[in-house]
Amino acid sequence: MVRKIRKTAVIGAGVMGGGIAAHLASAGIKTLLLDIVPLDLDEKKKNDHGERNKLVSSGFEAVLKSRPPLLMDRNDAELITLGNLEDDFEKLAECDWIVEVVIERLGVKQDLFRRIEKVRKSDAIISTNTSGLTLRDLSGGLSKEFKQYFLGTHFFNPVRYMRLLEIISGEETLPEVIEFVCDFGERILGKGIVLAKDTPNFIGNRIGVQQIIMAMQLMHEKGLSVSEVDSLFGPVLGRPKTALFKTCDLVGLDTLAHVATNTYELVKNDEQKDTFKLPVFINKMIEKKLLGNKTGAGFYRSEWIEGQRVSKVIDLNNFKYQKVRETQFECLTKAGNADTLPEKIKAVVYGKDKGARFAWRVVATSLIYAASRIPEIADSIVEIDNAMKWGYNFQLGPFETWDAIGVEKSVNKMEQEGFSVPDKVHKMLQDGSRSFYKTENGKILFYDFDTNNYKEQKVSESIISIAALKAMDKTVKTCKSASLVDLGDNVFCCEFHTKMNAINKEIVDFLEESLDFTDKNGAGLVIGNQTAISPGAFSAGGDLRLMGDMARQKNFDDIEQFIKNAQGVMQKSRYAAFPVVAAPYGLTLGGGCEICLGAADKMVAHAELYMGLVEIGVGLLPAGGGCLNLWKKFIRHVPEPVQGLDFAKFFAPVFRNIAMAKVSSSAVHARSLGFLGPEDRIVFNIDYLIGEAKKEVLRMVDAGYSPPVKRALKVFGDAAQGVIHMELNNMLAAGYISEYDEFLAKRIGYVISGGEMRVDGEIDEEIILKLEREAFVDFWKEPKTQARVEHMLKTGKPLRN
Repeated sequence: MVRKIRKTAVIGAGVMGGGIAAHLASAGIKTLLLDIVPLDLDEKKKNDHGERNKLVSSGFEAVLKSRPPLLMDRNDAELITLGNLEDDFEKLAECDWIVEVVIERLGVKQDLFRRIEKVRKSDAIISTNTSGLTLRDLSGGLSKEFKQYFLGTHFFNPVRYMRLLEIISGEETLPEVIEFVCDFGERILGKGIVLAKDTPNFIGNRIGVQQIIMAMQLMHEKGLSVSEVDSLFGPVLGRPKTALFKTCDLVGLDTLAHVATNTYELVKNDEQKDTFKLPVFINKMIEKKLLGNKTGAGFYRSEWIEGQRVSKVIDLNNFKYQKVRETQFECLTKAGNADTLPEKIKAVVYGKDKGARFAWRVVATSLIYAASRIPEIADSIVEIDNAMKWGYNFQLGPFETWDAIGVEKSVNKMEQEGFSVPDKVHKMLQDGSRSFYKTENGKILFYDFDTNNYKEQKVSESIISIAALKAMDKTVKTCKSASLVDLGDNVFCCEFHTKMNAINKEIVDFLEESLDFTDKNGAGLVIGNQTAISPGAFSAGGDLRLMGDMARQKNFDDIEQFIKNAQGVMQKSRYAAFPVVAAPYGLTLGGGCEICLGAADKMVAHAELYMGLVEIGVGLLPAGGGCLNLWKKFIRHVPEPVQGLDFAKFFAPVFRNIAMAKVSSSAVHARSLGFLGPEDRIVFNIDYLIGEAKKEVLRMVDAGYSPPVKRALKVFGDAAQGVIHMELNNMLAAGYISEYDEFLAKRIGYVISGGEMRVDGEIDEEIILKLEREAFVDFWKEPKTQARVEHMLKTGKPLRN
């Protein structure tokens, strides 16, 4: 029998339940969302269906209003059906997977499972999202048949954006059920799957909260401020910008306190149990309702001062807020000058100043704690590392961090300072193993404490790791900005590796070289890269600094030549004799978007895709073929016999996308905006992206690929001016654009429409490309454009002038 999930149910419409239901719906799965009937209904309201569904409706409204959005597309909401646990309980019999997300009370959950047992399909999977209760206790008194299909599925909040899904097997859960849910969660829901033991708070929160609370305790002891700690535990250690305390504000101090207290009460034999004790200041902040983002103030809060938003940080000595000041630690200066993440981390933990000593103590304690929890909470180091990367958005997990700072060196330092290093780590070093991970023959191996040997890290066959291929010497050619990597089966991958993968001259030249190499030696090309940071950037756009320098020196001929070369490479790729597939994800803006639209036959996009032609924000227009190729994307699927089209219907959304710098909030939204077409695919798991792009190349090769024929292009022509005038009037009236935006937009509209051509005329693609180049250079000559670019480079924010 082939198991399928056709319909799911989520019981509990709170923040987590609503998020799970939204994610299931975004994955295309019909979902029944249930909650209790309000307990305070009077006799009249008890017969009112709307009143009986009041709680579930409220939770669903919260999903619809959530920012950032929990649904990838608002239309996904149509797949969610609402109900209550009295009138609609029998509908659970239709569901293939039922997820329980109700209040964390053992009796409430047990009563619910007993009711579910009576109506569920015999092979329906039942899972709980608990983190503080054991599966053993939750399934007590239930039948063996129920227990065989019962497991834990611990999602992280917000469900759409957090990759981690911890899967916990019960004592009697069938192995095939665990295997199915792992595959479904990874492949269909796009989650990073970690197998956890049935222990308090499983892996992510056990390790993560221990480090947070322990750092808070030590901070108070050592006299560091909130902002000093965050400066040490942010990107410089491979952690997110929210660092430690902004993460707490995001999660909520009440939630953090609940997890820490719950863990403290349950981990009876944990040698570091006291590191879960809440500092006094946490309880005082909770009393004062300083819970973080949900109450508008926590460790940080924002204030409007003289028309500007100013971030302030709490002083834990008096609970007053003060302006955030730049932290001065020598170790941070050294880390800032380091090139790689391991070098940055070593600069901090092996530094000599007060901040470095604090960071070392916290990192060392947390590394030892992670090693000590194997095999209690997980069978291997891989589960713990992945839980921290996917659940807390760390670039490196604890054991990867240990490798980065040097295992032997750090252990010697730990012992000199009186830390108790686990025997298993000592044995690893004594046996001659100097790292927790190593690569052999392109395979990543991890050290297994159970066998005292290395094991291969198993991943899906659909996953291709560019880093692993590079370790196998599969790099065909490389430069500072890009590499060409052999993916196997005569398919190559052109990978960018500039900051934010910004497109510069070297990338443009290298892409052309990659096309030439593939033409002679390969079957097809993938344009893509991979990231350890969520959501990451396929490419955040063109290199503004490079062109800004040219503009300041009035080297406008050089700017035009650069753009002409870029356009040429795009056209060369688009009409190549072999298939080209782009694999965009995360930030795919400006030039990055243009590569996807112009250089590739099709896209295999990650579900989290923030794509747009945003050049107008810096006073420019898409000139790498963006105007041409977005227009082509809109009209390419119109059958040839169709005549007398109203091109205004096509022109208006293309114009709005560019003139309003529209950016998609997901890949589905990108499709509705027209950036993705029907031939483009959407993949939920980012790790599958390169592998799936390669498959698309091979499919096109197997189908007998022939390049597209370059034909004259139908354009809207001079009739566009009326549409442009109407659109700009509406935008000005609504306050969407400034007068300079209007000036830019009129020229952009002129380019998209093909210039002076008559309505429904046909022109060569090169004419629009020429119009793009001319407008691009003219815009660079404008002082207001140069001011916009300078402001963006300085602040990272657009200037409206």
